[in-house]
Order: sequence, then structure tokens, then C-alpha cells
Amino acid sequence: MLKQRIITAAVLVPIALIGFFLLDGAAFALFIGAVVTLGAWEWARLAGYTQQPARVGYAALVAVLLVLLFQMPAFVPWLLSAAVVWWLAATCFVLTYPGSQRHWGGRNGSLLIGLLILLPAWQALVVLKQWPQGNWLIVAVMVLVWAADIGAYFSGKTLGRRKLAPQVSPGKSWEGMIGGLITSLLITLAVGLYRDWLARELVLALLGAATVVVISVVGDLTESMFKRSSGIKDSSQLLPGHGGVMDRIDSLTAAVPVFTVLLWLAGWAAW
Repeated sequence: MLKQRIITAAVLVPIALIGFFLLDGAAFALFIGAVVTLGAWEWARLAGYTQQPARVGYAALVAVLLVLLFQMPAFVPWLLSAAVVWWLAATCFVLTYPGSQRHWGGRNGSLLIGLLILLPAWQALVVLKQWPQGNWLIVAVMVLVWAADIGAYFSGKTLGRRKLAPQVSPGKSWEGMIGGLITSLLITLAVGLYRDWLARELVLALLGAATVVVISVVGDLTESMFKRSSGIKDSSQLLPGHGGVMDRIDSLTAAVPVFTVLLWLAGWAAW
């Protein structure tokens, strides 16, 4: 398993770096769109559709919607606002699972939820790429999420006692989440001090980072919730040793849209 993980990472990391830093405009949107479309194919299975025609059809629908969204920039604020509302609702669903299942709307409702997860994540990355210092903004949100994951792993291993969401993901603990949050906040603080941010800017950055990290945990738990509901361990086996695409991007699908909205509210750039 470790060998598989290393080989897969060795192949994917250069592809990801090329896609994020060397592609722009339509090429970048297409690159991210391919990842999101694969995620849609996996999500249909999480929603309860096991037959390939239905899964491929859902992925095709998502691909068509991405093309339409690329041609409709005026729709950006509405889509990202819908994402924020969804992730607030998802927090309630996770905290009240399994009782919350009755509010999902069955298989078709789960497909709609998939759209609220996947489309805004794609849109937010396309928006960030177009903003000033876009590449570094994308790096920043990924570092926040990955640092939180690493911090949560080690603090959870050593200190984890109280379960965060035992009905959804028994392996996660409050101590782990707090450790991950502290890790990301320390990185944010170090960057702020290095760049001589004003006190107000530093406080806002820390509050924003905390919000992004917490919502990234909700993104992770949301996929775990749907996997548990459908009795699936991994979203797919597309990435040997790593599971599926959704298993790798679940935290980012929540973090990236919220990160983008927070930057917009802070006046970083306009839509």
C-alpha cells in the first residue's frame, strides 16, 4: 500500500503543479473541470447510483454545467453564495447524522447536493486564478487545509480522546481538529509577521484561516457521511493507494469556495 501511495503521488504531484501554475484561462478551467468531472462520477455512486450509465450520465451533466458556468461569469456570486449556505447546512447534517438522512431528498436529492459541492469548488478555483496573485492564493488555501490535516493527524494520534463525530467518522477527535487548527493558525501568524501585516489585517487573517479550516473539516466529514450512508469505504479506486478523487479533494471542496468568499468580503478583488 505504501509503495502504491508513493508511486501514485510521484505521478500526480507534477501533473497538479503543471496544471495549477502553468495553465491559465480556459486551459486551467478545463484542467480543474476534468478533476471535478471525475469527482462527479464518484459522487453518483455515493448518492446510490451503482450502474455505470447513471454515473457517466451524471458526470456528463456536470461537465456541461461547467461549460455553461464558464460562459456565465455573472452567475459567480450566486453560485458561491449558494455554496456558503450549503456548507452551513452540511454542518447541521453532519452533527445530526444519521437522523439528517431524511432531509437529503433520497438519491436525486443527493445528486443535487453533489452539484452544490462540486460546481462551486470549480468556480472558486477559476475565480482565484484570475485574481491578483492568484497562484499564491490557491497555494495558500491548500496549505491551510493540508497543514490542518497533518496537525490533526499527529495531535489526534497522541492526544485524541473525545470523538468529533462518532456516527460519521469514528477516527476523528476534537483534540485532532484543535491541533490541526492551531497548526494552520501558527502558519498564518508566521506569514503575517513576515509580511508586516497590520494588527487588524492579522486578526482578520487569523479569523478567516480558522473559518476555512473548520469548514474544511466539515467537507471531509460530509463525504464520510455519504460514504457511511452508502456503505462505501473509498469513493473509488482511481488513485491506487489513495482511494478516489473525492477522497483527496473532499476538504478542499468546502474550503476553497468559503476562502474565496472571505477574500471577496475583505475587498481583495471583485467578481
